[in-house]
Amino acid sequence: MMSMCRKRMLLAVLVTSALLGAYAAPNDQMSVQVRETQVRSTPSFMGKVLATLEYGERVEVTEKSRGWARVDVPGGGGSGWVNLSALSEKRIVLKAGSADVDKTASTGEVALAGKGFNEQVEARYESQNDLDYTWIDRMEGYDVPVNRRVSFLLEGGLSPSVGGSQ
Repeated sequence: MMSMCRKRMLLAVLVTSALLGAYAAPNDQMSVQVRETQVRSTPSFMGKVLATLEYGERVEVTEKSRGWARVDVPGGGGSGWVNLSALSEKRIVLKAGSADVDKTASTGEVALAGKGFNEQVEARYESQNDLDYTWIDRMEGYDVPVNRRVSFLLEGGLSPSVGGSQ
């Protein structure tokens, strides 16, 4: 007959194993919640871009690590890493004429929410403070090549792997 101490130990091991197993293999479906995001070869903003995902696309998450998710690219495009800030556990519905469409956020609203604004807050803030966002909008459209970004980081004494480990 097993002693009470051994029973408790066995129960603790079983519960711990079940919890670790559930955490280690997320296999969650998540939606892209930004206009577009890149799937990278490593969990870092400096990782090679393997694919681009669009707003609303669903991906299978196979692993999570330090703010990044390893995802299977839809259509058999392999797998890579996406920053978790670009993903949502909620399903994003994009069907025209669907009753759910008015419950979802537009691409612009999602982008503004990522900045901490919605259209109404931004318009009110801009009018109350006599601001012009033309140059900010223009700067957001700049595409700086990866080698220039890495050079900038190195010149400033920063590590290119900041934002995720490689």
